[in-house]
Amino acid sequence: MSSAEARTDESAGILLVDDMEDNLIALEAVLGSLNEPLFRARSGEEAMKALLRRQFALVLLDVRMPGMDGFETAAHIKRLDQTKDVPIIFLTGAEDDSGYAFRGYATGAADYLTKPFDPWVLRAKVSVFLELHRKNQQLERLLTRQRADYEEVSKRLGALESELTDPQQSQVKELRHLLENR
Repeated sequence: MSSAEARTDESAGILLVDDMEDNLIALEAVLGSLNEPLFRARSGEEAMKALLRRQFALVLLDVRMPGMDGFETAAHIKRLDQTKDVPIIFLTGAEDDSGYAFRGYATGAADYLTKPFDPWVLRAKVSVFLELHRKNQQLERLLTRQRADYEEVSKRLGALESELTDPQQSQVKELRHLLENR
């Protein structure tokens, strides 16, 4: 695999979900320096479509949105096999009910931040999730390579066993003869 292919796999990107344009612009400004692809969704429905089209390392999800809110969106994300392992960081206004944090974690959120958020804290948290995603991708590639190596060794071992148990093989006969006459 070339380094470009490896980079593409590791750069799954971050999905930013918020119905407010100003909030999306602020998130892009804070996270732009991470040099990871940033994708926007203006609703829970848009977020689900995006998640089904491509892989993401992380979802930053606003709690309060018209239509499908953040909690409903998170529940849908966690229900699907294809998306259930994508970490979610909920973002919500500081004036929101304190029960929101509990509900967010109960829905499967990995973290929960209130707006206005500290840009350094958000960037640090996102960086941790991006690094975890990269490590998981590396582990997947390693496991795939190990499985392929195991299959190759098994195939060769099977061929060798067949050769050793076939009495018609002249090389085997010679080897047996040499071993018996020692």
